[in-house]
Amino acid sequence: MPELPEVEALANHLREHAVGRQVARVDPASMSVLKTFDPPVSALHGRPVTGADRHGKFLDLDCDGLHLVSHLSRAGWLRWHDTASTVPPKPTGKGPIALRVHLEAPGGPGFDLTEAGTQKRLAVYVVTDPAQVPGIARLGPDAMDLSRAGLAELLAGRTERLKNLITDQSVLAGIGNAYSDEILHVAKLSPYAVAGRLDEAKLDALHAALHTVLSDAVSRAAAGKPAQLKGEKRSGMRVHAREGLPCPVCGDTVRAVSFADRSFQYCPTCQTGGKPLADRRLSRLVR
Repeated sequence: MPELPEVEALANHLREHAVGRQVARVDPASMSVLKTFDPPVSALHGRPVTGADRHGKFLDLDCDGLHLVSHLSRAGWLRWHDTASTVPPKPTGKGPIALRVHLEAPGGPGFDLTEAGTQKRLAVYVVTDPAQVPGIARLGPDAMDLSRAGLAELLAGRTERLKNLITDQSVLAGIGNAYSDEILHVAKLSPYAVAGRLDEAKLDALHAALHTVLSDAVSRAAAGKPAQLKGEKRSGMRVHAREGLPCPVCGDTVRAVSFADRSFQYCPTCQTGGKPLADRRLSRLVR
């Protein structure tokens, strides 16, 4: 899933390449991708692009006060093109293209919102205010803007596992499964630590890791083109998606805990005192 650094890089790309151009046409390739109907997407036609922003993991294209907001979900992406077919994609909802935006003229520069796989969860909204998007209205403070005091206040009294809490967008906006693994590894904290029980030293470590990991990832992502961002994200990971490989810090084997639809990775030596966390896959084998 694209997270804060990748969505920020996509917003920056749109600031550099779309702002100042006019929306010529918007072609939905799947009607299910549109989560709003008033204003219609056709209301964007003829409007200049005046800005691009990020709200948590939502991407916001400002078209002179009318906003095209998208959430790329788990398998979505933005693919920029200098030219495109003038023939609208067939609205079957079966191909990778979910929505195409033409700038300047049909067939000219612009971008596609694409989604791999059969589970279509990418969502697009046309609104006069980004806060009209339910997911944006529910967002907690942005992870990049959170102070040490703000983090302490956010965690105080919380009984959730740390991993779950920092990926809850209503609590903290922008962090997903991948960067939470990286943040907790750098902070040397267990994913299962109780969020509200961190002492001052662990709060310091978590806040420092949060800003270091995200700032470094944003800097790396900003240097690449949209097509390069996924590879750049993978290459910068220390533990996420590296199960079975050596930890780059201590050399211990990176382990994973799996759930029905996701998994997370961690280093036992760095994060859990050398003790592996319970994994449902192993539990089933033992039985």
